Amino acid sequence: MNMPLAQTGSFGAATLTIDPEAEATRISAALRSQLTGTLHRRGLVLGLSGGVDSSVSAALAVRAVGAKNVFALFMPEDDSDPESLRLGRLVAETFGISAVVENIGPTLKAMGCYERRDAFIRELVPEYGAGWACKIVIANALTNEGYNISSLVVQDPEGKQTKLRMPPHVYLGIVASTNMKQRTRKQVEYFHADRLNYAVIGTPNRLEYDQGFFVKNGDGAADVKPIAHLYKSQVYQLAAHLGVPEEIRRRPPTTDTYSLQQTQEEFYFSLPYDRMDLCLYGLNNGIAAEEVGLAAGLTAEQVGRVWTDIASKRKTTRYLHSGPLLVDPVPEI
Repeated sequence: MNMPLAQTGSFGAATLTIDPEAEATRISAALRSQLTGTLHRRGLVLGLSGGVDSSVSAALAVRAVGAKNVFALFMPEDDSDPESLRLGRLVAETFGISAVVENIGPTLKAMGCYERRDAFIRELVPEYGAGWACKIVIANALTNEGYNISSLVVQDPEGKQTKLRMPPHVYLGIVASTNMKQRTRKQVEYFHADRLNYAVIGTPNRLEYDQGFFVKNGDGAADVKPIAHLYKSQVYQLAAHLGVPEEIRRRPPTTDTYSLQQTQEEFYFSLPYDRMDLCLYGLNNGIAAEEVGLAAGLTAEQVGRVWTDIASKRKTTRYLHSGPLLVDPVPEI
């Protein structure tokens, strides 16, 4: 069933307008049905990051099964922004959800997450160590013919930042190390889900789900993904309707993965979410590049480059959605 969209005479931001009450009711009913009819679980577990996606997912979970049947986790680590924990607690308090803090920093240290990452960084910056910070950024697809080239940004203890090109093995090593964070969080979520006989909620929106902006067997692992069909702009509409605190709705989307502050478009997407939504919707619905460009403040050529980037990410991240491959099909029982 398609969600109700506003009927407008021309393509634009209003095209993505939904009836938030009708959509919240529909998602909540689907969650209840999936939980009892398919998953046979008593409640729902999710991690609260202080971002809008997990906040909306929490609100929908409470609406679906009641606050007493929802359990939340705050999972900070050494590179986390303290604001994430504060805002996550605010969400739990707002919706009356029981929650605990599970600091995954010691686990990540024991597995060598930070040590492995820093070793790869030191191949480019030998002096990198205590007091330094880092992040990965991409070149904008609008100016790079749809191809994203990743660079490493490091900041020394005096605050000076340097941007460096990475050879592929350094990039892959840094990303592989930081992916331990998402996988460790998911392991903790499933521990609590198993002990409570609950199901795990995944919180990707449509843009993230479509573009593979998640870690396989990390934040990509879940039993239900209630907002994966919603464009990010629509998630914000639901957030306002469901009473997600305003300061969370005002907070720019971040990865909260690296020690330097990093927006999602710096790390992965070509544009801020509202313009990406328009480009993705236009591509999905056969809207001309010129019309999408007018709505998103881009030229038709720039829209074409964004579409090339979308197609490239769909191709390279398709395996993230796949289950294990088998030699011979095994009939389902």
